[in-house]
Amino acid sequence: MTKREMRIVLALCVAVLLGAYAFLDIGQYLSLSYFKSQQQVLAGYRDAHPWQAGVAYFAIYVLMATLAIPGAALLTLAGGAVFGLWWGTLLVSFASTLGATLAFLGCRFLFREAVNHRFGRRLIAVEAGIRKEGALYLFAMRLVPVFPFFLVNLLMGLTPVRAWTFYWVSQLGMLAGTLVYVNAGTQLAEIDSLSGLLSPALVGSFVLLGVFPLFARWALDSFVTGRIYSRWSRPRRFDRNLIVIGGGSGGLVSAYIAAAVKARVTLIEQHKMGGDCLNTGCIPSKALIRTARIVAQSRRARDFGLRSITVDMDFSDVMERVQHVIKSVEPHDSVERYTSLGVECLAGTARLRSPWEVEVTALDGSTQVLTARSIVIASGARPFVPAIPGIGTVDCLTSDTVWSLRQLPARLVVLGGGPIGCELAQCFARLGSKVTQVEILPRLLMREDPDVSALVERKFASEGVTVLTGHKAVRLAREGGDKFLYAESQGGVTVRVAFDAVLCALGRTPNVRGLGLEELGIPVTPTGAIEVNEYMQTRYPNILACGDVAGPYQFTHMAAHTAWYASVNGLFGSFKRFKADFSVVPWATFTDPEVARVGLNESEANGKGIAVEVTTFGIDDLDRAMADSAAEGFVKVLTRPGSDKVLGATIVGEHAGEIIAEFVSAMKHGIGLNRVLGTIHIYPTWSEANKYAAGAWKRAHAPEGVLRWIRRFHNWRRG
Repeated sequence: MTKREMRIVLALCVAVLLGAYAFLDIGQYLSLSYFKSQQQVLAGYRDAHPWQAGVAYFAIYVLMATLAIPGAALLTLAGGAVFGLWWGTLLVSFASTLGATLAFLGCRFLFREAVNHRFGRRLIAVEAGIRKEGALYLFAMRLVPVFPFFLVNLLMGLTPVRAWTFYWVSQLGMLAGTLVYVNAGTQLAEIDSLSGLLSPALVGSFVLLGVFPLFARWALDSFVTGRIYSRWSRPRRFDRNLIVIGGGSGGLVSAYIAAAVKARVTLIEQHKMGGDCLNTGCIPSKALIRTARIVAQSRRARDFGLRSITVDMDFSDVMERVQHVIKSVEPHDSVERYTSLGVECLAGTARLRSPWEVEVTALDGSTQVLTARSIVIASGARPFVPAIPGIGTVDCLTSDTVWSLRQLPARLVVLGGGPIGCELAQCFARLGSKVTQVEILPRLLMREDPDVSALVERKFASEGVTVLTGHKAVRLAREGGDKFLYAESQGGVTVRVAFDAVLCALGRTPNVRGLGLEELGIPVTPTGAIEVNEYMQTRYPNILACGDVAGPYQFTHMAAHTAWYASVNGLFGSFKRFKADFSVVPWATFTDPEVARVGLNESEANGKGIAVEVTTFGIDDLDRAMADSAAEGFVKVLTRPGSDKVLGATIVGEHAGEIIAEFVSAMKHGIGLNRVLGTIHIYPTWSEANKYAAGAWKRAHAPEGVLRWIRRFHNWRRG
């Protein structure tokens, strides 16, 4: 029997039992007056058959609790009246807990999978909280009788709480209420109505009992926090509300928000304002990509109806343009601008001296100590250079230093097949370098689907890039005035590649050295990032981190995103904290064609065992793509089977980084493909690709049975 068939059988059994309850009018026997009238009869049966009476009562109670049949309170009173305080409490306690657990398991079996499919991404934060604090919340609800018994059972069944945890917490939490009801049952003859059973004072006592574990947890957290801060002397007053360490994307946004809400904030940057994104990352790379694209298009003159396009290029001029673009953007991130916004900007290195003190060493060597209620660490990351034998002898370039080049390398080796390596490898190949790209993994862009990697690799091959996937760089050497890379394939074959320059693009390492984390005992993750909780707080709640130094994503837009949580929680966390939302994270790789993605892709869905439906639209069929002679790529959308809800999207093609925004919005705001299809898209535009992908999904879900009847209707109308 399949799981689906078992669910149907279980649902039918429950329906039959509930139907029998209604049809036989069993509810008439679950009244206070009926119990009182039958009390002597039941007591007599108990005296004559004590074990049978106990087993029958236990079974009836379990069944009623499992099916959530009204009357549990009356049945509990009956337990006290018939079996007395101690035996009654014992029977009711175990029967109610067993019934609750069966209801919990039944709800989990019937509905949890469906609920996860429909609302899975929205429930990630809730489930994380339940895994961490579920037992405490359940205990609090069981203590307070105002929470409906059956509702608690059903709702907890939809969560990841373990069945054994649910059982013992329920039994312990319901014990106090059980005692009250059973004890009242021993005085059944004196009870006139259930409404008066629990007085306001008694209900208030239960509420206090329910609040107690939450208060106790708060007190425990306060105690633990106090222990963390105990060895530090807190300043009597603070010079500032917030100190931000690092002037990159995360630090700038943190400082901007603090100044916007009129907090006194100081921003400390040891190198250049704007950080990696402005000076060595996003801005210079996109400027170079733009120039390289123009050069590549000039070689395709015939595709645009032109006989030829001549490009007279000097590489040093290209790199000077890159610097000009940086300088054009620079005022947006400048000291002058942020000073005008109300941010105090200091040039120098920062080191934590205590949870509230930062020592700043200025460029001239002078030092000063600043104090603040909260501190945000946004120190960014730097290129990772592995200890490959010989790498120190060949003047290895990184994404930080490549911008100093003024002479185009005739032969360039790029180590790494991630986004940075791919973008720069294609750029230099288009500008005239003979590029060899080496990647230890089986394909480029391993975070994307295989069909995405294959398309990019084909494009690279057509432009002269030699891609060596599945190869490990084992050593670099100078031999006879030349430079060589030795790379070993997975099959053990060694390849020797001559080069003039080598660019290492193997990821980035968080900048945590010299910040004083060790002295404060602030831990880092195995990847070297600062360990933070869901509020971007470190071990010390008033010290927060954001951007590349904290992760989990090393994107400029995610640095800005996490900076909001870090600054707001740092300034207002004593009153209200906000959990960082990573439910919808987009990114793009700016190769040609571009690769953009949000949410799940096929590889991740398969790896996690998530059922998805894949809809693909080929951009080669898009009118605008044909008009632009750029008809390559595709839009791939993942939806829940049988639903138009978007779980993820990948776009490969020109302007993919722009086109993906519609799917990012759809996922963030719960917009399905039906609404995407019903939205007017300007013709002819690249964004129409999204509408056509939605249309492909719609065609696959056309109601064939209904359409057959409509065809017959139209045939009939024609006579």
